[in-house]
Amino acid sequence: MGTLHIILLTALAVVLVIAAIGDWRTRTISNWLNLAIAVGAPLWWLLNGYDLWPDVAIVFAQAVITFAIFAGMFALGAMGGGDVKMITALALWFTPIQFFNLLTVMAILGGLLTVAMLIRHKIQKSEGRPEIPYGIAIAFAALWEISQTIS
Repeated sequence: MGTLHIILLTALAVVLVIAAIGDWRTRTISNWLNLAIAVGAPLWWLLNGYDLWPDVAIVFAQAVITFAIFAGMFALGAMGGGDVKMITALALWFTPIQFFNLLTVMAILGGLLTVAMLIRHKIQKSEGRPEIPYGIAIAFAALWEISQTIS
């Protein structure tokens, strides 16, 4: 893996950490962060020698399917819009196997985060439904997959 690969993955990691911190603090993920993730993907494709067909077509289709599934979850109130945009943008970066691994780790971390937030909500005797900063689970799952890509 070359220097440009490491620089690009480091930039992605920094954006993910900023998104996770922002989601924890405000329960939102800025559109500019999601845009930065999406805009970086074509450079990643270029560095990795992706062909327009089938490589780029596959990750683009993966992103479209991801958006459809997670937009449905948003419509059900199970996920925030920033979370949907972030996981969709990340779908552009990873092969289907890598992305499946990312989704698996995300689901496990998201479940643990949800349980922790529910306990916190109960202990604090807060009103209404707790807001789960799911972007944290998405970001950490992507960071985990990046670490697998580097090693």
